[in-house]
Amino acid sequence: MGTALLVTAGLVATVAAGCGDGAGAVPKITTTARAGVAPVPPQQGAYFGAWVPPEGTGRPTASGSPSASDAPSGSPSGSPSGRDAGKPGMAPVAGFERQLGRQLDIVQSYRGWKSDFPGGLEESVADGNRYLLLTWGGADTREIVQGRHDALIARRARALKALGKPVFLRWSRDMDKPSAEKRVHSPADFTAAWKHLREIFTREKVDNVAWVWCPTARGFGGVNAGAYYPGDDQVDWICADAQPGGDYDYRDLSEALKLFMEWARKHKKPIMIAEFGVPKSYGTRRAEWLREAAKTLQDPQVKAVVYFNSDEQAESARDKRRAYSVSGDKRAVSALRELATTPYFNPRNLPVTSGG
Repeated sequence: MGTALLVTAGLVATVAAGCGDGAGAVPKITTTARAGVAPVPPQQGAYFGAWVPPEGTGRPTASGSPSASDAPSGSPSGSPSGRDAGKPGMAPVAGFERQLGRQLDIVQSYRGWKSDFPGGLEESVADGNRYLLLTWGGADTREIVQGRHDALIARRARALKALGKPVFLRWSRDMDKPSAEKRVHSPADFTAAWKHLREIFTREKVDNVAWVWCPTARGFGGVNAGAYYPGDDQVDWICADAQPGGDYDYRDLSEALKLFMEWARKHKKPIMIAEFGVPKSYGTRRAEWLREAAKTLQDPQVKAVVYFNSDEQAESARDKRRAYSVSGDKRAVSALRELATTPYFNPRNLPVTSGG
């Protein structure tokens, strides 16, 4: 299975614009990633993935990232990938896949800056026919440039190299948020730290990692999120986190992404939407939102989408505006299943079942 994934990834190193259901053409897409070793974009369509929290976790960690502890194992019957359900951390993923009626292309995990990885979940994902999207927390950018974390970075680089499978690495996401300013300091400090990390990974000869740069979509409206961009030669995928936000009664994904997409058009890079979700506060309109989102995301430059199937950002049990899990909402599950099984979001032509 893993070999098949590598073969698929190795088909192209540069990808011409796809033909996403009538969407307009975009410039030729390029990546610095090594085809056949690191993840590269599909020739047509977009990978579909998700963040599925481990069982027994709920609140975000102090760093703002979800807990990455391993979930109890178990094998939900009827899962399209039931043989993987018993692997460490994979039971919730297999259960979510059963609801969707297909296997995920991408499984996301979150790790803090000082966390050891890969852990059980990451190793389980790499052991199968899925891409790992590892979201790694940030640290003080000036300390990184000064070399104070070089030993830690080198250890993590060697660990990912030893994993021996393609990995999306999303380091210090949402760096444009005001809450991150104390450790990020400035765009110049961030880009210098990014380049320092890449230098160490290059020194360690890590070539199975694709670098994903990911601010918030909202940051292209207020603060200048684009100022944090390290450059086309430093980034493999450009990305945005595009949750609607708790201050909107209703907001289409197209509205949330508009300014980011306008910025992204200027760069010949594949786009990943790494955290999108429909709030429970939208009630019966959740299915409508997801169907409209499916249209928005069928864009020839969008090459990966990752659903945030979690309520852990909610400030309380009553906070429905920051709760995104579709589990238990039959209409929302059905609409997300429609999105996930649309041929555009199944570029590897994985088997589709009835789901549920």
